[in-house]
Amino acid sequence: MSEQLLFENIAKLRERVRLSAQKSQRSTSDITILAVSKTRPAGDIRAAYHCGLQQFGESYLREALPKIAELQDLPLVWHFIGPLQSNKTRAIATHFDWVHSVDRAKIARRLSEQRPAQLPPLQVCLQVNISGETSKSGVPPGALAELAREVIALPHLQLRGLMAIPAPSTDTQQQRRAFAGLRNALLDLRALVPGLDTLSMGMSHDLEAAIAEGATLIRVGSAIFGRRDG
Repeated sequence: MSEQLLFENIAKLRERVRLSAQKSQRSTSDITILAVSKTRPAGDIRAAYHCGLQQFGESYLREALPKIAELQDLPLVWHFIGPLQSNKTRAIATHFDWVHSVDRAKIARRLSEQRPAQLPPLQVCLQVNISGETSKSGVPPGALAELAREVIALPHLQLRGLMAIPAPSTDTQQQRRAFAGLRNALLDLRALVPGLDTLSMGMSHDLEAAIAEGATLIRVGSAIFGRRDG
């Protein structure tokens, strides 16, 4: 897509974030835009970087690795936001800066063991199944503390916070209830891990509700790049 269209989309997104933050008496500096770049070519990511974005989220490892290699001349921060499989952990631990979708101890242990020693700790969020959907990944809220204890004991991971993808809804109040549940889960978890600072929640269609409930990182794809094919 053209850099001009990207610039316009990003400007509109930043204004949405500004207005949402203002309404909630929050600072925009506390809200990071994570550009969800899965299915987008490296050229679009490069153009988005030139429009002021630096953090990019990928879900498909096979697609992401060539893009990371092609764009290694740029100071990008790469987030893995897709489902985690045991046979993918080594490549994820090697090439990404963040992982948002940790939901079991076995995967966390593999990521820590396979993180190259010369790299800083891998920043991780625990994915929470906040809406209780049987088809969705994520740890139940009641099991968060146990998983967090295991993760903070691992030497090459740094637990930063929580991530969730609530059940889709067009009702703002329902959106806010789900996000408030994740915010409360983070507050509870701070009794165990005081330094937690990240709420990864909110996408193109519900970022206003997420910001109202304390999102610090919003994962936005279509509002930046347009509708994706996959």
